Amino acid sequence: MTNILEQIVAHKKTEITALDAQALRRAAESSPAPRDFLSGLGVRERQRFGSRPSLIAELKRASPSKGILASFLDLFQIADIYTENGASAISVLTDEKFFMGKLETLRELRFTRRSKLPLLRKDFIIDEIQIYESRANGADATLLIAAALLDDKHLADLHALTLALGLTPLVEVHNEVETERALKLKEVRFIGINNRDLATFDVSLSTTERLRPIIPSEIVVVAESGIFTVNDVERLAHANVDAMLVGEALITAPDIASKVRELSGLNVQTFER
Repeated sequence: MTNILEQIVAHKKTEITALDAQALRRAAESSPAPRDFLSGLGVRERQRFGSRPSLIAELKRASPSKGILASFLDLFQIADIYTENGASAISVLTDEKFFMGKLETLRELRFTRRSKLPLLRKDFIIDEIQIYESRANGADATLLIAAALLDDKHLADLHALTLALGLTPLVEVHNEVETERALKLKEVRFIGINNRDLATFDVSLSTTERLRPIIPSEIVVVAESGIFTVNDVERLAHANVDAMLVGEALITAPDIASKVRELSGLNVQTFER
């Protein structure tokens, strides 16, 4: 793992010790059933009609690699903009220390504002109690980062629990070794290819182009990081990517609604894969 990832995981372990495991399990069991994240993406329909990848639009205030991006934006207003301008799902960063996120944002979107779009909890999940916590706070999908879960059994156990609770696990990979680990998971249906090199923070869409052919077509593949322009979207479409997760390009855009429409292809003629 990289130094920053080690720092994040170490901090997560500290956070987990403060959680009330029994209360979160009870809350998860009594919370509304998660929605079908993959169905919400509309991937199969988009594949059939040859349109661009579905857009998972991210609510993001900061990151370790870029620092503060949008500390004062009204994230609920931005979520409405995403919903109204062609996004298929919303990713909510909930890590506070490193990304300025809040779990309460996810909870309010799901239960108070009743988001029409399915919600992905984007965080560093390393313990089963965080999966119960995700369900209790309204997530429809959760992120499992292979680079943060180096033990195969641990990764498999968290993946299985996520499915058992009705959530959709998104398994994130960065290279061939991690991709092979993800493909060994029972009932794996959703893999994210992160184009950011964890050691250097360099970003290249060639990572997705290199890893996509390894993954069977029946598994939904989402490209993450480094997506800013229509040319990037076209490149991903030609690589047969099903969806794309975009945060920085949207949050920092002068006109966020216009940028969402540009990348999602709303009211734009589709192109051939």
